[in-house]
Amino acid sequence: TIMQSILIRVMRPFLLKLCPIEYARWIGVKVGEGCRWVCPKASTFGSEPYLIEIGHHVSIGAGTRFITHDGGVWVFREERPTLDVMAGIRVGNNVFLGDECLIMPGVRIEDNVVVGARSIVTRDIPANVVVVGAPAKVVSSLDDYRRRSEEKGQATKGMGREEKEAYLRGLRRDSSPGPGEP
Repeated sequence: TIMQSILIRVMRPFLLKLCPIEYARWIGVKVGEGCRWVCPKASTFGSEPYLIEIGHHVSIGAGTRFITHDGGVWVFREERPTLDVMAGIRVGNNVFLGDECLIMPGVRIEDNVVVGARSIVTRDIPANVVVVGAPAKVVSSLDDYRRRSEEKGQATKGMGREEKEAYLRGLRRDSSPGPGEP
């Protein structure tokens, strides 16, 4: 009905901001447990959200988009007015999608994968790897990434803002000078 349509249009932005995972499920995306979606947008899941499956413990970065159709068939529209090319997208478990990634039609991202910011994923990604670039390419195993992260990382999760700031400022003083410092 018209009233339902108006209610959906009015409520959509609130659902999107307050309950992004529930919103994704509501529009037809199959989403596992323990997922997060940073800075959600209505355009993230495109025009066929029901073709998208997201596993458990997946982080979707700000501005990341899932494209389930090939809009390029527009150039054939006069010859083939009903032609569409669409394919589903599947993201496995324990996956991190950095900010502003594009996940293209038909792609399958296996388990335990890190996709770097602004990567364009045009082909399937195997399990246990880190990919970056346009198009996305494997640059590291997940084990190597974990080793490097443990060597460079700091245990700041769980710290309050002020405690974390003091800790990180102390690290900077102990290591190398910051911008404009001797």
